Amino acid sequence: MAQRYLKEAVPAALVAKDLAGVRETVTRVIADIRERGDAAVREYSATFDNWSPESFRLSGEQVAEIVAGVPAQVIEDIVFVQAQVRRFAEAQLASLGEVEIETLPGVFLGHRHLPVRAAGAYVPGGRYPLTASAHMTIITAKVAGVERVAACTPPIRGQIPAATVAAMHLAGADEIYLLGGVQAVTALALGTETIGRVDLLAGPGNAYVAEAKRQLFGEVGIDLFAGPTEILVIADEHADPEVVAVDLLSQAEHGPDSPAILVTTSAELGQKVLGYVERILPGMSTKDFAEPAWRDHGRIIVVEDLDEAFAVADSFAAEHVEVLTEDPRQALAKMRDYGALFLGEGTCVSYGDKVIGTNHVLPTRGAARYTGGLWVGKYLKTVTYQEVREPESSAQLGEVCGRAARVELFEGHARSGDVRAAKVRGTRPGWLTEALG
Repeated sequence: MAQRYLKEAVPAALVAKDLAGVRETVTRVIADIRERGDAAVREYSATFDNWSPESFRLSGEQVAEIVAGVPAQVIEDIVFVQAQVRRFAEAQLASLGEVEIETLPGVFLGHRHLPVRAAGAYVPGGRYPLTASAHMTIITAKVAGVERVAACTPPIRGQIPAATVAAMHLAGADEIYLLGGVQAVTALALGTETIGRVDLLAGPGNAYVAEAKRQLFGEVGIDLFAGPTEILVIADEHADPEVVAVDLLSQAEHGPDSPAILVTTSAELGQKVLGYVERILPGMSTKDFAEPAWRDHGRIIVVEDLDEAFAVADSFAAEHVEVLTEDPRQALAKMRDYGALFLGEGTCVSYGDKVIGTNHVLPTRGAARYTGGLWVGKYLKTVTYQEVREPESSAQLGEVCGRAARVELFEGHARSGDVRAAKVRGTRPGWLTEALG
């Protein structure tokens, strides 16, 4: 049967944001910081965050004092979660081998994985302290071997987010700045009088931070382009509708433009989920975000079978995909376009966001069609090398290079091959004799 909607999203034209306004603001801020450095950074921090300390960078003494004031249980939980993130990142790194092969006698080709020298980790704040983003960006960089990690997080309503600072410190940040927004990522990307530039920016953020990363890409590397958080749940008749409803709303609370989508083979389950969402939502402390997110971006789609459900899910290429079916591991074989899979009722997107150890910096807005999320490999450059030790192989390559380059009319390239082949053969190219006598 054809897909049918028990709930549809509001047409995009009715909920579209003023992206042109975001781009214009970001362009102006970047240009100003490029020209005036620290002075501009300070002005924007005062304007946007009401924060203008003597130094944005926290000293070691300040960090120690802040961490000492964090409750012991919070520290214990941070340490536990960071151990999970570190363990998985180390396993990922171990899967990356270096390569060297001999393709012809004495011809060696290889590649190495080299970490960038400096990375900038952006840990969002604003309304809520997002300590988990410190684990995901800083630990992963350090496991990859990045020498210098400069981490930024904004104050929250004029206050220092102590738990976030503790997470940044325990994750291994070399520099910690209380600085947020466009001014933070721009300072890291370009460098100022007091903030050294980095080679790669990582971490989630609001629309302005995402746009700043987009505009700065090229001058600095970035982890990925990201937009509002997304969740898509695939459920069959065996799923618990209460669990499905709770999980959809768990991601809707990220922001008013966060899509929450259910794709199900059971219209009965879909109707129950819709009812539970409508009953749970009014009592949520974060309903100011979750309510408009569900109203404008929530969807419940009924499909004929699981094969169609997997295909529909792939068409969204969603950031987070929960599979709440009788055999959730079928999705590993059936699906390919997603940021991360969460298999079975025992797991959930919130585990991935906060505690389980996989990275929560993931592609959104369909980017899962061409990229995965943040991992140790994002901080590594895979670089190649080549060496020819055998003269006869160099002569053979030189002769082929000469012919191949002349097909493309690249005479200079051809001559680099000519001279090596001729030297091995004990001759001299005619064009070189003509030129040098």
